[in-house]
Amino acid sequence: MTPMTFTAEESARLAPHFTSLDTDVFGLRLPQEVSGALFSRYSRTAKSLRRVFLDEFLGDEGIPKGSLSGPTGPPGLPIAAREDSGDDAGDEAVTKARAFYDRVLVGYGDDSVAQLGGAHVAVERVSNVAAKMLEDGRVGMAYLEKSTRYVRFDQKDDSGSWLFHREEKLMASRHRETFLGLMEALFTAYSSWIDPVEAHVARSLPIEMVEVRHPVSGEPLAWSEVVKNDLLRKQAERAYRATLRAHACDVVRGLLPGATLTNLGIFGSGQAYEHLLNKLHAQELAEGQALALSLRRELDLLIPSFVKRAGRRASLVARDAAARDLAVRWAGGSPPAVESREVTLVDHDAGAEERILAASLYPHTSLPMQALRELVRGKSPEDRAEALTSLVAVRETRRDKLARAFENVSYTFDLLVNFGIYRDLQRHRVLTQERQLFTCEHGWDTPPEIKECGLSSHWLSLLGRAADAHATVAKEMPLEAQYLVPFAARVRWYVTLNLREAVHLVELRSMPQGHPDYRRVVQTMWSEIERVHPALAGVARFLNRDTYRLGRLQSELRSEHKRAAWGSME
Repeated sequence: MTPMTFTAEESARLAPHFTSLDTDVFGLRLPQEVSGALFSRYSRTAKSLRRVFLDEFLGDEGIPKGSLSGPTGPPGLPIAAREDSGDDAGDEAVTKARAFYDRVLVGYGDDSVAQLGGAHVAVERVSNVAAKMLEDGRVGMAYLEKSTRYVRFDQKDDSGSWLFHREEKLMASRHRETFLGLMEALFTAYSSWIDPVEAHVARSLPIEMVEVRHPVSGEPLAWSEVVKNDLLRKQAERAYRATLRAHACDVVRGLLPGATLTNLGIFGSGQAYEHLLNKLHAQELAEGQALALSLRRELDLLIPSFVKRAGRRASLVARDAAARDLAVRWAGGSPPAVESREVTLVDHDAGAEERILAASLYPHTSLPMQALRELVRGKSPEDRAEALTSLVAVRETRRDKLARAFENVSYTFDLLVNFGIYRDLQRHRVLTQERQLFTCEHGWDTPPEIKECGLSSHWLSLLGRAADAHATVAKEMPLEAQYLVPFAARVRWYVTLNLREAVHLVELRSMPQGHPDYRRVVQTMWSEIERVHPALAGVARFLNRDTYRLGRLQSELRSEHKRAAWGSME
């Protein structure tokens, strides 16, 4: 196909806004709303995209160079700054874009338009309870959150207070002192225990006893060999210290309450933000309501047309109320649950081999699915096993994804794991998941290092105090009581996921550098899959079944090696 050609004058006008003018594949240097509207109009015309931009967005008078630059393009003022500066020419295309959205998205409800642009938003000093609400978004959203492994949560603000969310209803209630007293006790213990736990791990597992692998070849090295290479020794020592710090934070994080403040970075499409705002408006926590208003304020500065329809939806409020009412009427008088297993496989699809193999054949034949299933059903177990092996053997690393055929088998797990595990695994969004309220009624987990350090009685006393406080507050304020729940307390939640996503989950989260708690959970999940579908045991080729005390060491060592290499190039 011959690329579109432009006159010299047209090229001069287009050049600031596109990465190329003479190729069929090119990037846009435009504000999100202009790009989204441009793509939308593009789908309804025979013109090329750059021609549409020339004819319908730039206008006869043109727009000054750089005035429409997006965040990755040439320097240019953001939309809000241009509006304040009185640069009317620079606002012309933005105005046209917003008018287009008003007509198409708001007027006609074309949701695909809202998928064509997005925004980055930072959310700081938000509680972990609210962070989980924010991170409940799925398609169209991406998140990064402050790590409990690499960042210590023992800082105080300028007034000398620990960093936790002071929930307004709790602070105005008769439970204020109970809440504040528990926060003080938990954060004080967390702060005072990190260094002793780190020192204990160093004593019990000195660097000379830790397996060190070469950062490039992965070859195991005896410490006597490491010390012969001064650079490698220094890298190993730095990696060891970083691993000790991370491990100590992993152990002690169980004391952090749901009120602990964290920071998030979010990127989402316009449609995803609209859904998120609707959900935040529909829930009942004051912090969630405040976040809905704050997010809307900022998105109105960045992508106002994308979120114009967002707001409190009576239908969402009524839907949740109906479910709660049903739970009270049907399950309100049920006795307390006695199930204590971390992982329970509730449901799975039958005929897993048949489903996967038939779906694998489907795009390469002209036969209907039913005929292919019958064909696979007629093969011997040995033939089916050989076929499955051939489909997964080509994967060289965990980043080589399975084919979509493996999405034809699904599993539902009921999980009873600590808040900390949920905090980490909830970030997997290509699945269906729902949790119950954070509570202390299911007990809690105690890391072995707490026992080894002689801190068990204090640990149990603190968690018992948290459980008593939570139970008292929850009688009147069950939603707000979640802020009192420590990360060590168990939460019940379920996930339904297909085999392809299950493999991604267990291979990623069983890596040696992963947190010991969630490594154990995903290993158990895969064991349950193997139990009901033994023929699929080899599908998760890169599942790590081992246990580690300082599994992060090798990853840290590779990072140190890379930093040294980068430093040598500066």
